[in-house]
Amino acid sequence: MKQIHNQEKQQFEKLFKQELVDNFEDRFKILDVFLKTERHVTIGELVQILEDKEFHFEPDFVRDTIKLMCRFGFAQANKFDNGLVRYEHRHLCQHHDHMICTKCRRIIEFNDKRLELLQVQIAENHDFHMLQHKMEIYGICSQCLKERKQTIPLVMAKQGEQLVIKDFTGNTAARMRLLSMGLKIGDTIDVITNIGKGPVVIAIDCNRYVLGRGLSQKILCCPV
Repeated sequence: MKQIHNQEKQQFEKLFKQELVDNFEDRFKILDVFLKTERHVTIGELVQILEDKEFHFEPDFVRDTIKLMCRFGFAQANKFDNGLVRYEHRHLCQHHDHMICTKCRRIIEFNDKRLELLQVQIAENHDFHMLQHKMEIYGICSQCLKERKQTIPLVMAKQGEQLVIKDFTGNTAARMRLLSMGLKIGDTIDVITNIGKGPVVIAIDCNRYVLGRGLSQKILCCPV
């Protein structure tokens, strides 16, 4: 990786000087710190990392430098499901995709040649000329699964999660209401919407159900 970073620095110096980009020395310092940061960062996080290393740059200057790095192919912007734009290294000939934990927000990079070949084949089968692609898989990482209780109330489930109803809690009236809606123990449910406010929307056998958060608290589930 050190050799790749050195190559990136050499190309950065060549291209930025060739294009007469101003403040080259300061921008080179930002590139060096960025390449040593092995994670996806926001502009604010990168500014803080620079500050920690005694490099004091205005956020607008850092943002402008990152945009130039993206333009010349040294960095890449990603906008995952929470809307924050995060930047990562863009090393030539090293494509990868992402798995994002919806609980701790950890981002895992992966590459699978079989998957890459399959995507090319699918594009060809549809007579489609693929220029670029990206894959984002959302779920829960192994560490979060270890820390999570085996049975949770539905209100704590993540969007996109598939669960099995294990039990109903609460008084008789609450249980009867859930049963009258068509929910029963053993049902497999897909969590469609759960944004932390408002109702929880689930699906069972292609049927949608809208549940208040209080009622969702009374449905105990476990992962499929």
